[in-house]
Amino acid sequence: MLTTRYVDGAPNWTDLGTPDLDGAVEFYTGLFGWEYVAGGPETGGYGIFTLDGKTVAGAMTVTEEQAAPSWSVYFRSADADATAQAVERAGGTVPVAPMDVLDLGRMAGFRDRAGAFFGIWQPKENPGLGAVGVPRSLCWAELYTPDVPAAAAFYGAVFGWESERTPFPGGGGSYTVIRTRGGGEQTGFGGFVQLNAVPTQAVAGPHWLPYFEVDDCDEAAEDVERLGGKVTLEPMEMEGVGKFANVADPDGAEFALIKSAPPPQS
Repeated sequence: MLTTRYVDGAPNWTDLGTPDLDGAVEFYTGLFGWEYVAGGPETGGYGIFTLDGKTVAGAMTVTEEQAAPSWSVYFRSADADATAQAVERAGGTVPVAPMDVLDLGRMAGFRDRAGAFFGIWQPKENPGLGAVGVPRSLCWAELYTPDVPAAAAFYGAVFGWESERTPFPGGGGSYTVIRTRGGGEQTGFGGFVQLNAVPTQAVAGPHWLPYFEVDDCDEAAEDVERLGGKVTLEPMEMEGVGKFANVADPDGAEFALIKSAPPPQS
């Protein structure tokens, strides 16, 4: 599970690139009850979403010529430059070279061997998101990829992640859970999914999909549509996992909602 006790390789940031920042602020504040803190000139207009005073996401204007509207997931790195070298050795690319972000930290953006974009955040003054794993915050991250074993090998080489195929309750396939190195089952933070397993996700090509915890998945999905977004995968329940749905904001940036199942009683 995600916590703010970040270790190397764990998700520690997520942000939205959108052509309509004002519209996105209206949508996400309406959906999650977030507040928005606009960025100044020193941040290039990069702003922050907060929940009860804690950072839950970033947001920035990205023109349609620059990139499609999307959410990005970032992972903690103790050394951004070394991670960039590891990405290249493993067959990925470095479209955004490591750079300092004021005195807050150091970031970089990569593409894995299949072309999925992901980022890293090397913390300095800013350790990462202030809230994760609680309602209305990031709680899980999935990679949609055409080759799950190849993805496991790539990210294992870059971050040392461990992965394990877990059968779905009641049969009907399996899911590959990913964990940070050496942390055991409790450090699972996401999964690898075969790209063609969800047709609406396959359209976007290889990509990372962030999940946000909600109090009620059905109500949250209805709110997405009420606010001008779209439900791309209707809410569905899975034993031991919870109830989840895939959605998109009014500009098409995709993310997922989940009401997680309670942990098993020991």
